[in-house]
Amino acid sequence: MNLIASAQAISSVVTKEFIHILRDRRILVLILLLPPLMTLMFGHAFEATTLTNAPALLQDRDQSPESQQFIERITKSPTFAWRQETGANLQEPDLLRNWVQASLIIPPGWGKSLANGNPKPLKMQLDGSDTTTAQQLQGAVQQTLGEFQLAHRDEMIEQLPQEVLDLAQQLPAKVRKEFVSSMEPWTVHSQILYNPRQRYIDYVTPGIIGLVLQLLTVTLMACTITREREAGTLSQLMITSLRRAEIVIGKVLPYLAISIFLIASAVAVAYFHFSVRFQQPGVLALICLLFLICSLGLGLLISAFSNSQTQAIQFAVFFLLPVFPLSGAFAPLEQLPEAIRYISQTFPLTHFCHAFRLISLQNADFSFIVSDLVFLALGALLTCGGAGLLLSRSQE
Repeated sequence: MNLIASAQAISSVVTKEFIHILRDRRILVLILLLPPLMTLMFGHAFEATTLTNAPALLQDRDQSPESQQFIERITKSPTFAWRQETGANLQEPDLLRNWVQASLIIPPGWGKSLANGNPKPLKMQLDGSDTTTAQQLQGAVQQTLGEFQLAHRDEMIEQLPQEVLDLAQQLPAKVRKEFVSSMEPWTVHSQILYNPRQRYIDYVTPGIIGLVLQLLTVTLMACTITREREAGTLSQLMITSLRRAEIVIGKVLPYLAISIFLIASAVAVAYFHFSVRFQQPGVLALICLLFLICSLGLGLLISAFSNSQTQAIQFAVFFLLPVFPLSGAFAPLEQLPEAIRYISQTFPLTHFCHAFRLISLQNADFSFIVSDLVFLALGALLTCGGAGLLLSRSQE
């Protein structure tokens, strides 16, 4: 009988909360449309990681056959959208005024210097405002220059006189092999075991889903009890026969049901639109469920000690701001300083992303994520229990 009475009490709170959600059309539209739309926007933002069509200025001050060959090669690179200038007395390029991110100068006499054993370096200027972009642009130029150097070397070898080749044949076999080995590029045969398609969207999908859902769950739940307190119905609710645990569960269940639907829609967008593949769906569902309960409990805890909805939203934003850059949602935690990594381990989203990637990307065994699941489960118990305890004290 006690279980039936508790179930009836919880269902009454759940029904009341669902009625409030359905009556607030703005919140209803927000929670139904925001996750798939944000997944689409974030997904397209992170879908392509290779820089293309970067505006750049190319000055050929040498105008030699060698510089023309190099220009023909580098203009084929999709990384740059070149604007070319020729002449020996060109002014130093101004990146800002020319609206470019990089400039490359082929100095006078560059072609001749390649043959005299003292090659002149190319001069490159980069916009360092975005360090990632600058590194990619420099790497693309360096790669093209290396390919040009190899092609130039092969052409030089083909033009060697026959007398030189005959003389080379007289060298000891060991010396010839060492010479050939030093002239050929040394390679590494690599095999990509996890995320073989090397798509950043596959890596960042758990972060997108987790951030959007935590943003909604924490902020919406943070307003539940404070809304009751501002409306004057909280005191009436607390003097009823409902126990604190029943109120907490009744408040969490409606948003949990909605959040499950939202995470399903976000996963569907990632799967059908971005072709993200998910492994072990049952384990992923468990990870998502614990993460949602933990996030909802955190929002309920914020709501329990806030005096107004404005204050609750401020507390929620204060919590969510450091979560965005420090949870490992968009970049590996190893890039953070060690002290910051310890702080990041207190965020539920950190453990959600870690466990989700281990399963979805690496198809890891369940034992690899036990610690993350334990943290999320404890977080759910502590936050929901803390919210119930604060509700009890607030009425004393």
